Amino acid sequence: MASTVFDYMSHPAVFIDPDASIGHAATLMRRRNIHSLVVALEGSSLGIVTTTDIRDKIVAADRDPHRTTVRDVMSTPVSTARPEWTLKECSLKMRELGVHHLPVADPRGMIIGMISATDIFMAVEESGWGSPG
Repeated sequence: MASTVFDYMSHPAVFIDPDASIGHAATLMRRRNIHSLVVALEGSSLGIVTTTDIRDKIVAADRDPHRTTVRDVMSTPVSTARPEWTLKECSLKMRELGVHHLPVADPRGMIIGMISATDIFMAVEESGWGSPG
């Protein structure tokens, strides 16, 4: 049986306020040993901020992380994965969207976790995905 997103996702997903500083976001990611945070926006909209955003939009742009908000650098809109998807389905969706992280939503739309390219890599490493040829 194929592994599912639910089998490898991190849970619960970690959220951050859009008006928090990037410095705070970076500290939260480092302390939790994660590479992305879900941003709760007005209504049911979501954003995401990742270590790649911090690298590209803060460090490389020489911006002050304590004076820049999550809202200033987050990506939106955000697509979500479903927990019952196979890792292959999730990988294909990530490739299509050009992303490395997807929040995982249950059938009601509640965010229950986060799946990353690293999680999928670990699944491949753990299983070997078939016998050697």
